[in-house]
Order: sequence, then C-alpha cells, then structure tokens
Amino acid sequence: MYPLEVKALSKHFGGIRAIEEISFHTTDRTILSIIGPNGAGKTTLFNCLTGFMRPTKGSIVFSGQKISGLSADKINRMGIARTFQNIRLFKDMTVLENVMVAQHTKIRSGFFSAIFHPPLFKREEKTVREKGYEYLELLGLGPHAGKISGGMPYGAQRKLEIARALATEASLLLFDEPTAGMNPQETDGMMQTIKNLKNLDKTIILIEHDMKFVMGISDRIIVLDHGVKIAEGTPDEIKADPMVIEAYLGKETH
Repeated sequence: MYPLEVKALSKHFGGIRAIEEISFHTTDRTILSIIGPNGAGKTTLFNCLTGFMRPTKGSIVFSGQKISGLSADKINRMGIARTFQNIRLFKDMTVLENVMVAQHTKIRSGFFSAIFHPPLFKREEKTVREKGYEYLELLGLGPHAGKISGGMPYGAQRKLEIARALATEASLLLFDEPTAGMNPQETDGMMQTIKNLKNLDKTIILIEHDMKFVMGISDRIIVLDHGVKIAEGTPDEIKADPMVIEAYLGKETH
C-alpha cells in the first residue's frame, strides 16, 4: 500500500481542464517534486489533494482510505498537511503560539473543559506548549519562540510554516513553493531542513520553480504541462527527457 495513490484525477472549471487524468503514487520517506510552467495545474493538483477543491473525477487514496471529495479539515485530521505559496501565519501571534494553534486537532478538551475541568485543560495546554517548543527547536526557531511572527525574517517565516505543518503530526507534507522569495543562503538552509524531515518518517510532495533546488532534493519528479503529466522519473531521467526539455527546462539547461 502506498502512502498516497492518485488515479486519473481531473479538475475542470467549465470548459477549462486545469488538470486531466493525472495518476501517480508516493512511497514512504521520499521527496516527490511537481514542476511545470505557470498554469500547468500544479496548485490545482495540490488543492484537490488537500480538500481545498473537489476533483471533477478520479480518485485519491491516502493510507488505504479514499479521500477525494472530503473537506480540508477531515483530510488534515487524517494526516495530510500543507503550506501555501503565500505565507499564511497569524502575524500578530508569537512564533510559539502559531505552532500551538496548529495542534488544535489533537486537543480533546475544549471551552467547557477549561471552565469545568481546569486541571485537564491545563495538562493538555502544557503538553501542546512543550510539543510546540520541540517543533521550533527542530526547525532552528527555538530562540525566537516568544517573538511576534510577523516581524520575523522571511526565511524564518517559511520555516515556521513548516513547523506548523509538523505540529499537526501529519505523515504526508505538501509544500507549495517553499523557497519562494528566499536568497541563496536561505534556500540552501531550506533544502537541508526538508531533507531532514525524511528522517522523521515523513513523505513530502513539493511544488517548486527553482530547478537547482528541485534537482538537489528530489527522489522523483513529476512534470506537468497544460494540466497533463508529461513525464515522471528521477532527477537524471527528467533532465534527459526530450519532452521536458522542450516544454519546460529549455535546451540551454540540458
């Protein structure tokens, strides 16, 4: 059984076929990159995988359970988390509070527990806070736990998004443009950060335009063009694929 298996997935907007008959699967503790020109359907695919869009047809199976058409919240609770191309943090909250909020799906006590069973609520809050620190330390953000997230450097905000995804305890992580807006040093740091996640038994799918980053981090790569999968393989296979060179990489990169 594969962690994620996608079969003949399509998403249409009226007469526009954003993605068409896309099939692939992931394997445990690997990094799969999805590349392609702007408008190729990469983000639409991510939105379908994570419940932000309902596919027109096709199936998505995660850990043996069909998830196509489920809500984003249900899919997240099942173990899939994502980041977005545009950073979505609670900018007025601290770094630690952002990670604590991301753990809400794991908290059993609620408003009434806080009133009628304060010891239970306090124990859970303490656990969430301690786990939050652990995730921040893992991403090198521990010293910034008390800082307001909106004032953090751009690269640190990107890492905080990943810490938030980890805090959901998801086994499958989807990162949309994780190096967007980063300088070369920040990009190198992000590459190592994501590689390290495989050691935590995480499977990763990412969308990225930085080809040096993609070729350096990926176990496998899928190439989309006009909503269709035109190639899949290892970085070396993708670099040598004539259709990919023609559609995306360009002969000058070959």
